[in-house]
Amino acid sequence: MTGHHPDSRTLAGRRIVLSYPGPTPPPEVLGAIREGRAAGVILFAENVRSAEQLARAVADLKRAAAEAPEPRALLLMTDQEGGKVRRLPGAPELSARRTGLAPDPVAAAVASGAGAAGTLADAGLNVNLAPVLDVYDAPDDFIDHYERSYGQDPSRVGELATAFLAAQQDLGVAATAKHFPGLGAAARDENTDARPVTLPVPLERLRDRHEAPYRAAIAAGVRLVMTSWAVYPALDPDRPAGLSPAVVQGELRERLGFDGVTVTDALEAGALAPYGGTGDRAVAAAGAGMDLLLCSARDPRQGAEAAEALAAALDSGRLDPRAFAAAVDRIDRLRADLGE
Repeated sequence: MTGHHPDSRTLAGRRIVLSYPGPTPPPEVLGAIREGRAAGVILFAENVRSAEQLARAVADLKRAAAEAPEPRALLLMTDQEGGKVRRLPGAPELSARRTGLAPDPVAAAVASGAGAAGTLADAGLNVNLAPVLDVYDAPDDFIDHYERSYGQDPSRVGELATAFLAAQQDLGVAATAKHFPGLGAAARDENTDARPVTLPVPLERLRDRHEAPYRAAIAAGVRLVMTSWAVYPALDPDRPAGLSPAVVQGELRERLGFDGVTVTDALEAGALAPYGGTGDRAVAAAGAGMDLLLCSARDPRQGAEAAEALAAALDSGRLDPRAFAAAVDRIDRLRADLGE
């Protein structure tokens, strides 16, 4: 840190992941990055028209980051799970399900992780919001329908997810284990993007089955963990996982020992309709222990609103300044490690 103390608006911005519509980063996104008030940007298929266009957009984003008062590498991320969930053309071709069914599943997972790293690194990205660690319960349920689960055996899911994430991280692209503590019990129509979801899994089963792959991923050094927006009454009957200190601090940090960066799922998700607007959600997530807030509505105003609410909550004492600083430090460390 240089001599001056960062103001609350700057600190708040350093916890925000921005998004934007279309192929060109808009001035307000570049401006926030240039002022040091953004941790990163999430890219979607709508942001990608061609390799050349994407290269220009990424170069613009990185140039803005280099012009910040205290330059740090941006977290440039996307969902490149494989199969149907790929924002960029290219590897990994195999879905998690097809990886699990391959003749040599571990080799397939290693190849997928390395392939994902190659695709992202070639495009100038450094964080993948993958792999999915959900252990699905019923064929064609929410996670299985899109082939996003490696299988129904927690130890096999942990083994394959770990093979994927280790191969990817060895090539310099950070991995994200998701969706803690697990969406494998969600029925086909239980999509947290669309509506509130409650998963009444008994505590013992939640820990032995759905959380089990996270032990392997954490032991393998996964850099980020994304929480789910479902409610797990066994842990917290009142709040979705990503808004729950019991889940984030109690289960993930204390029980499982994760000390990396936590990242929310989409802050605009339908599951959060009962929890106020963008600002309320951002403050609740930060208060629960989420480090990075994923403002993925492709609307730069969403990120600005989240940052303003965080700054106000920090100024008023509603958010603990020590915990806030610790979250920013974890994010800054990740950015430093991924810097070129």
